[in-house]
Amino acid sequence: MQSLWMLVTCAMFALMGASVKFSADFDANLAQIIFFRGLPSVLILFAWTRLKRLSLVPLSWGLHIRRNLFGISAMWLSFFAMSMLPLPTAVSLTYTAPLFIGIWMLFFGGSQSDWLRVLAVLAGFIGVLVILRPSFGDDQWFPGLLGIISGAFSAVAMMQIRQLGLVGEPEWRTVFIFSSFVCLTSLVVMGVIGWPSIDWRAYSSLAVVGISGLFGQLALTRAFGYGSTLLTAALQYSTIIFATLLGVVIWGDWPDAMAWLGMLLIIVSGLLSAWRTYTENRVLRGESTVKSAPLAEEREAA
Repeated sequence: MQSLWMLVTCAMFALMGASVKFSADFDANLAQIIFFRGLPSVLILFAWTRLKRLSLVPLSWGLHIRRNLFGISAMWLSFFAMSMLPLPTAVSLTYTAPLFIGIWMLFFGGSQSDWLRVLAVLAGFIGVLVILRPSFGDDQWFPGLLGIISGAFSAVAMMQIRQLGLVGEPEWRTVFIFSSFVCLTSLVVMGVIGWPSIDWRAYSSLAVVGISGLFGQLALTRAFGYGSTLLTAALQYSTIIFATLLGVVIWGDWPDAMAWLGMLLIIVSGLLSAWRTYTENRVLRGESTVKSAPLAEEREAA
């Protein structure tokens, strides 16, 4: 049930999104937000690995470079899309990532190529559209295209996370290396545009961005590294539910009937994918038991 770590990811990323909104309201710029997104992860994980005497040398630089290339590009593109498009539209485009994963797994997923779970991912995305109801203006096609590219890059990054898990790379090392590159890219940008003055409210919001991003990234890495790819992708839509609940609690934004319908679609998609994975695991355990029974009888006879 490693995929259920995605629910922790969704809660943390919803909190991070709310904190990003607060940070922007208090005049923090994009580079500062991204810098603080990575800084706590770098500091905390570095101190923890020194205390535990763990190595930060990766098992595969190639996988990490590809993961960071696509992951960090997706982050910057998604933030740019959010700055140019209505927020509902930008968030919807970000959530095309599970669709790209579903399409890839359908044609190249081998044992995980499953129409039912792909349909679950599609149902979840429809739920996102129902909640957010995005729209494009005539002059928004370019940032919209970048938003879709961000979703595709996120999908590639998530698949690389899975590959890192399969080769035995621990999630804390993956998150540390990713966060280090996040900080590096933001420092390069701030070297050009400078560091504008912000007050304690902005710094407090940025700190929450970093801490929630750290725990969300750790949970995401475990979910995609060790869980079912399509189940994890379907559960990813739960971020919208957590974000909606935060909107109710913090800003008093109650969802309308269409939004509740969208959340229901998201929940159903996750449960459908979870049920499919559970039944497949039961079948596999049953086949393993049947195959091992004759061997056990032979050993007893001997």
